[in-house]
Amino acid sequence: MTLTTNQDLDPDRLRHAFGIFPTGVVAVAAEVDGELVGLAASSFTSVSLEPPLVSVNLAHTSKTWPDLRRATHLGVTVLADHHARVCRQLAGPVEHRFDGVAYSVSDDGAVTLDDGLAQFDCTVYREVEAGDHVLALLRLHAVRHAAEGHPLVFHRSGFGKLERPAS
Repeated sequence: MTLTTNQDLDPDRLRHAFGIFPTGVVAVAAEVDGELVGLAASSFTSVSLEPPLVSVNLAHTSKTWPDLRRATHLGVTVLADHHARVCRQLAGPVEHRFDGVAYSVSDDGAVTLDDGLAQFDCTVYREVEAGDHVLALLRLHAVRHAAEGHPLVFHRSGFGKLERPAS
């Protein structure tokens, strides 16, 4: 293995190196001004139990985050291994992101996918500028999760599944 030097830290090389680490994928969504707004993110992580916080990183170039951050509440759904199509859809044309997707809207406007592995109702706790991204810290207000299921995995710019243990 060769360590890279600062001359090797161009964005393409970094993207490939970062892609070696597999992540789960979430949908972040809300009803904003009567419209459904959402996106897919692979940078979700738990942050704190007290207060209950999670985070997601969003590119400054995101055209969706400025609308989502105005929502009273956000829904975050951990996507299941059968959600690859839904994930691509959430990254596609805005007007078709929720076509054929079963979802629920809370009284506060948080949108979650009905068949996700976990659904969180959140508010924006803090935003931290982080290079070409913003780190959005989200405070949890409610959570539901499935008893079974496996997550959608994003690895090397593609979707995969966890290998299920032998019975």
